[in-house]
Amino acid sequence: MNKWEELDKKYIWHPFTQMKGWLKNPQLVIDHGDGVKLYDTDGKEYLDAISSLWVNIHGHRRKEINEAIIAELNKVEHSTLLGLINEPSAELAEKLVEVTPEGLNKVFYSDDGSTAVEAAIKIAFQYWNYAGHPEKKDFINLGDSYHGDTVGAVSVGNVEVFHKAYKPLLFSTHRVSCPSFYHTKMDVRSEKEFLDALLKELEDYLKEHASHTAAMIIEPLCQCAAGMLMQPKGYIKGVRDLTKKYNVLLIVDEVAVGFGRTGLMYACKHENVLPDMMCLSKGISAGYLPLGATLVTDEIYNAFLGEPTEYKTFYHGHSYTGNNLACAAGLASLRIFENDDVIAGLPPKMEMIRQHFERINAMEFVGDARQCGMLGGIELMRDKANKVPFDPGLLMAGGICQNARKYGLIIRNIGDVIVFMPPLCSTPVEIDEMLSRLTKSMEEIFDRVRNRNMDAFSDPCAF
Repeated sequence: MNKWEELDKKYIWHPFTQMKGWLKNPQLVIDHGDGVKLYDTDGKEYLDAISSLWVNIHGHRRKEINEAIIAELNKVEHSTLLGLINEPSAELAEKLVEVTPEGLNKVFYSDDGSTAVEAAIKIAFQYWNYAGHPEKKDFINLGDSYHGDTVGAVSVGNVEVFHKAYKPLLFSTHRVSCPSFYHTKMDVRSEKEFLDALLKELEDYLKEHASHTAAMIIEPLCQCAAGMLMQPKGYIKGVRDLTKKYNVLLIVDEVAVGFGRTGLMYACKHENVLPDMMCLSKGISAGYLPLGATLVTDEIYNAFLGEPTEYKTFYHGHSYTGNNLACAAGLASLRIFENDDVIAGLPPKMEMIRQHFERINAMEFVGDARQCGMLGGIELMRDKANKVPFDPGLLMAGGICQNARKYGLIIRNIGDVIVFMPPLCSTPVEIDEMLSRLTKSMEEIFDRVRNRNMDAFSDPCAF
């Protein structure tokens, strides 16, 4: 054990980690990165197949972003947005408005995805009060939704393993069915039937309850932290149409799916959806520094305008709101998107993922390998024909991810779903290598299953 691992185990409490397992197992200490590669303190090279938890866009140590941060650091490290303006936050806000869906003209900065969602929830609630409808205070969310870890964000989420401990702290919401055809319990035989049933369920609820519903929040196209659950084509558009019809705000959480992950700059663009609010984080600074943003329409923003004695101010903020360095990184990232024509270069990379996933889907213990653009999930099943999962105590997917490290691959799981989300800058050759190494690890563990040489893995990193 080197000194950094020793210090870590002595002092640090890791997120989403059972520390009992962490403390008794050897752990990887990252020393530096370059492009899509990370290197440990022994000099071993790893391909970063999860973008350092879904945040890295253009690779590690990207020269243009480094230089932008250094240039800003040579001016000032941080200045508050409470009563002051700074140049990078103003310029980034302008660029975000330019590249996000039409109508989202105002930017409220925060620290991360959870706080971007927290702001959206509070804005929606307060908006309807100022619009003369204080009765509109309830929220609709999806089954198996995840929108962050602050109390408001947890209230509009319902991934049981993450959220059950906090139920006494939460406000109640109305949950509609999870739009995952692979997991549905509905009596439907096709995705078209499934889509129709989902939208009927939502409309039936809105017919009776829209008068007291403030907003619906949705992660468009793919519910990432729920296990990369994909939605049927047309669902986001149908939800937007219904929320507009019944005068309910639509909040799209693009924290994980934004900035090119789905193949377009934003997921809701696939179906030309214009939301009332959009939450951004993760890739907003290309994985360099914490930053969140909640974009809203002029109509929502204008409802908060008034005289000081009316107390219509949005009383919400963070010490590092609009941090100079984070916004400088965000600006540099958007310039790379433009200069390198990043989105136009994604199709051959997505095709490489598709080809690998087609082969992975045929593997004996893979129930469903699903893809949306540059992100994907591989769900394991003990009996794929009958959708019988492995005993969760085996930590199958976590074991495969841990085993992949000996092949020089860093990848993670959520339960028995292996998540694949490489940096957008990955080449088709690098993606081919990542998925080849993953397949090798999967085959090795699957052989142990076939030979009944199967003990529970000890994987403290598994979600």
